[in-house]
Amino acid sequence: MARWVMRLRGLVNCRNTCFRSVPGENAFVMFYCSCNTESSLRDKNKGREEEDEDNKIQASSYWGISRPKITREDGTHWPWNSFMPWEAYRADLSIDLSKHHKPTTYLDKVAYTTVKLLRIPTDLFFQRRYGCRAMMLETVAAVPGMVGGMVLHLRSIRRFEHSGGWIRALLDEAENERMHLMTMVELVKPKWYERLLVLIVQGVFFNAFFVLYVVSPKLAHRIVGYLEEEAIRSYTEYLKDIDSGAIENVRAPAIAIDYWMLPKDASLKDVITVIRADEAHHRDVNHFASGDHD
Repeated sequence: MARWVMRLRGLVNCRNTCFRSVPGENAFVMFYCSCNTESSLRDKNKGREEEDEDNKIQASSYWGISRPKITREDGTHWPWNSFMPWEAYRADLSIDLSKHHKPTTYLDKVAYTTVKLLRIPTDLFFQRRYGCRAMMLETVAAVPGMVGGMVLHLRSIRRFEHSGGWIRALLDEAENERMHLMTMVELVKPKWYERLLVLIVQGVFFNAFFVLYVVSPKLAHRIVGYLEEEAIRSYTEYLKDIDSGAIENVRAPAIAIDYWMLPKDASLKDVITVIRADEAHHRDVNHFASGDHD
């Protein structure tokens, strides 16, 4: 039996394809219905343009590639390159600030004693100048996450294995602590000798913590956990001085308002409150990480 197909050339991307049996023949005639070549091509090109535009937006966060205009929710220009609007967040203010990991093992006691000894020169140098103290604290606090993330990154590519999400968690912690520092610098305006002290402390602490993390990540994370507990205490004292009027409750820096999604009329007290909540989160993460190395 003869088979024949009627083809309508030049018609592509048809919306409907209809099949109808032809009486007296064991064949089918293929009919192409509702075809429009020009409109189909236009739709395809439009889809490609939208896809290209999406790709441009996604890749625009990399340096060297011009980004599209980014605005806040109210339509005003986004001024920051260090973080984007979708990276801003609201701190968890309901977190337990009083939680304390009681030192039980030998390493726990070593970590706890080390942190207490480190607090002595800090108290002597800064006393109740909590703005400068916070600046120095954040200089130190921004190091462990970067060191831990770097060591785990190298181990991951050396052993060809995943990190279980710890690389990202630790690098996010380092970035968060760095944003704390950028905020405090806006408030404190450190003097030249304080900047010199930051340089010295960072150089010493980075190398010491790197060696410690390679030798005993369990001890390293426990030390950071206790450092964060001390940070919570320091920021609590900072808030007490603000409430008492000893420290002026000035307007919050613009970078803090955007980073923590604070109200436009946010004050220094609001900033210290969210930073303290962040420190409580880092405390929990590092104590958990230390226990995870058992």
